[in-house]
Amino acid sequence: MVKGLRVSDLQTLLSSMGRSKSGLKQDLVGRALKLLQTDSSPELLKKVKQLYLSRFPKPPTWLATTRRSDGDSPYSSPSPTPTSGGYDFFKILNDQKATPNVLSKPLTTPETEVKLVPLPFYHTLETLHPPTELIAHTSEKLQDSQCVFELTPSQADQLRNAGELRPGVRSIQVVLRICYTDSSGVQEDQYPPNIAVKVNQSYCHVPGYYPSNKPGAEPRRPCRPVNITPWLHLSNVANRVTITWGNFGKRYSVALYLVRVFTAAELYSQLKLCSVESADRCRERIQDKLRFDPESEIATTGLRVSLICPLVKMRLGVPCRALTCAHLQCFDVIFFLQMNEKKPTWTCPVCDKPAPYELLTIDGLLSEILTETNEDIEEIEYLTDGSWRPVKEEKERERERSTTPEFPLVDICSPEANGHSPAHSSSSLTGKSGSSSVGTTGGGVVVDLTLDSSSEDDEEEEDEEEIRGATGGDGEDSTGSATPKRRRSNHDKDLLTVY
Repeated sequence: MVKGLRVSDLQTLLSSMGRSKSGLKQDLVGRALKLLQTDSSPELLKKVKQLYLSRFPKPPTWLATTRRSDGDSPYSSPSPTPTSGGYDFFKILNDQKATPNVLSKPLTTPETEVKLVPLPFYHTLETLHPPTELIAHTSEKLQDSQCVFELTPSQADQLRNAGELRPGVRSIQVVLRICYTDSSGVQEDQYPPNIAVKVNQSYCHVPGYYPSNKPGAEPRRPCRPVNITPWLHLSNVANRVTITWGNFGKRYSVALYLVRVFTAAELYSQLKLCSVESADRCRERIQDKLRFDPESEIATTGLRVSLICPLVKMRLGVPCRALTCAHLQCFDVIFFLQMNEKKPTWTCPVCDKPAPYELLTIDGLLSEILTETNEDIEEIEYLTDGSWRPVKEEKERERERSTTPEFPLVDICSPEANGHSPAHSSSSLTGKSGSSSVGTTGGGVVVDLTLDSSSEDDEEEEDEEEIRGATGGDGEDSTGSATPKRRRSNHDKDLLTVY
């Protein structure tokens, strides 16, 4: 009956049930058929019957003779009988419900032109449910949509016999993917708001939100395929998947796939086998970049490349870059794959441009350089002829400059040297008082630590000799008392230079 309705009738039916009425006739028919599968309310059945009778007041004579032989249609009734008001719609619907595997056949779900982007860590083995739009049943913001499918014996065997990536996680999985309903190009995984997935009456895990490092920014949710394998019936029993989602104006499509999951180590092994740029090709690339341009005023004679990975700030292990990148700087492919396995971004850490897995290539020349150089070399320079040289001497020279302090000479007798005035600064310069004499030689400070009271004794003895000579040489004054003599010190007079 639905397939016999006109476009206007289909739009009236869908609009009355709160569904979208846009699209071609085949889209409207598919949407109405899916509505019958999920909603068997008396209002819907009555509306379909009214629209059908308004279009066909009398049943067509060919329908009764051809429906029995029409075995290809999943909506065929084995024995339709006309009634006074048309065909017995309720009997046809009950026969459809009794028919097994109706929802698992692709013909029951309209296939849209939506294409999901291929994921490097997930290789699609089979499509269990093609991308199908989530249709809102009511005017409520929170909606429930269901899809039913069965696993074939071979698919169930693959799931049972699959190895484990880690404890509890198998390498063969059934995953659910959701994206925007947009046929303009390949679509990335995108969850609707308020999403929850229930498989056979059990809720399964959906990835949560990543906290944002930027202040004031909302946390971002990683939209990955949802692994529903642990909750499936690995037999001929039908599996029912219920998606709870928020209906806020955007259109979403859901699909189910049987996939083979790869690890970062397996992707690296594939990359090493089929995507390595030879050393000769790398030298040609370097020569092209350093080729003299007569129109340029500046001639480039070398290009420096760091041997430190910009991702983890460690020495490169396996240098890699994307074919679309214009720079020669590389990043470590093992760390890059491990980071995208946990949080897929596929962005070059050097230039922030897209670096998808299929465009990654290993630099053969830089791989050879890493094996030939020591661990202490952190940078090299490519020359115009394609050769290279380590940048080591300049690094060491800069390190020496930064680690060797230059201390100026300080005059300890200068009041400005330490903010104090030395105790002997006023007398030591003259050598008349204090216990030392200070002078300067060649920019240093000369301190005569042996110039003590013995020097003063010499001067006093000279004065005494002059006095004795003046008094008659007997060393006695006019009163007849002898002048006391001081003992002389026998210290050697050495000079000590203080810097």
